[in-house]
Amino acid sequence: MNAVKIISYIAAAIFIFFGVMFIYATFSPQGQIGWLVVGLVSVVIGFGLIWFASTRKPIAAGSGEDVTLKIDLPANVELDTLKCNSCGGVLKPENIKMVAGAPVVTCPYCGTTYQLTEEPKW
Repeated sequence: MNAVKIISYIAAAIFIFFGVMFIYATFSPQGQIGWLVVGLVSVVIGFGLIWFASTRKPIAAGSGEDVTLKIDLPANVELDTLKCNSCGGVLKPENIKMVAGAPVVTCPYCGTTYQLTEEPKW
């Protein structure tokens, strides 16, 4: 359960509690009709928050949203062809996908899947 749902449920409980208290106080000897209105509005807001929290869908990883990663390379960069570590087949950019924030490549020739790592240049 995410933080928005938890906060919504807590706020709903507070609104409903005080709304019921205002409604109950309306029928006391010193009660006023305005308290009934405040109580009903508070209860409606509380149930509205419960409805909001229960119908809100969390954003899940891999939910079909595309992520674009832009890389700023220094000048004089030479690109080598990317080859599969298992079979040596040439890989294309279409074979690389981001999975949990890491670039993962799937070889179209041998079917091997592995995470791309960058070795230090020094």
